[in-house]
Amino acid sequence: MYYFIVNPNAHCGLGGKVWKKLEGYMQYAGVEYQAFLTAARGDAARFAAELTKDRQDPCTIVAVGGDGTVNEVLNGLHLSSKVSLGYIPAGSGNDLARGLGLPRSKTRCLKRLLEPQYTCSLDYGIVSYEAGQPVHRRFAVSCGIGLDAAVCHDLLDLARQRGKRHIRCGRLSYLLIGVKQLVLSKPSAGYLVLDGVKKVEFNHIHFVASHIHPYEGGGFQFAPKANSENGELEVCVVHGASKWKLVPIIFDAWAGRLGHHRGVRYYRCKEVQVHVDRPLPVHADGESCYCQTDIHLRCVEKKLRMIV
Repeated sequence: MYYFIVNPNAHCGLGGKVWKKLEGYMQYAGVEYQAFLTAARGDAARFAAELTKDRQDPCTIVAVGGDGTVNEVLNGLHLSSKVSLGYIPAGSGNDLARGLGLPRSKTRCLKRLLEPQYTCSLDYGIVSYEAGQPVHRRFAVSCGIGLDAAVCHDLLDLARQRGKRHIRCGRLSYLLIGVKQLVLSKPSAGYLVLDGVKKVEFNHIHFVASHIHPYEGGGFQFAPKANSENGELEVCVVHGASKWKLVPIIFDAWAGRLGHHRGVRYYRCKEVQVHVDRPLPVHADGESCYCQTDIHLRCVEKKLRMIV
């Protein structure tokens, strides 16, 4: 049985248009399915939880929307061997789709789900922080603290101010708001503790990004070697006294050719604790985790069954 959790407001209403086309195809093909359309934040997680709690028979939950929709669904799922996750990208960034190598055609994505040839067990991440009480949030693509999260917060605020149908958040939007946040940003001192053993200190942290998949922000490759099946996080630390030296780093990541840059450090680990000396924005798959001084991230190895 296929259960579709659809965000019709994804990418200025593209999610609704994509779903209308897919639904027409399935009705013509006689596919048995149920659809659940989100209307507010938290709906996708609630639907996913209700559909998978105490599940005894196999089912496929398909998220139709952007990376934020997948994030909500992932956080609602009761993961088990009976539950598989599918994804049809209809968002603005679609970084998970890039990481998985999904087709651009939404109909081709649907056909892959209806006639699955390959199901894989993928890693996902968990970020833990304090928000009045301990919070543990899953992420499928990436989680970051600092400049990259500030861009995500800015885009979310802009969407709320202008209404979901009046803002387009493609790669150019991420880049322009990134330039704005770069001008406003101030680096922070802090440290990382890798796998509970190795401590690395920095005087000027601009951002720390922990990746399961290589992309974020609509195609920026800050962790080109991230692998969703190796049981480890790919952690990228961008640091340095001069924030203007970040400009070539950001543009190279945008162009997909980020190589060796002074001020960029990479680490591979199963878990990492990040501490900064003042509250900085945090995101998980582009969704806000507010501002924090301490976060803990870990990789959960191959527990997410996905049809790709």
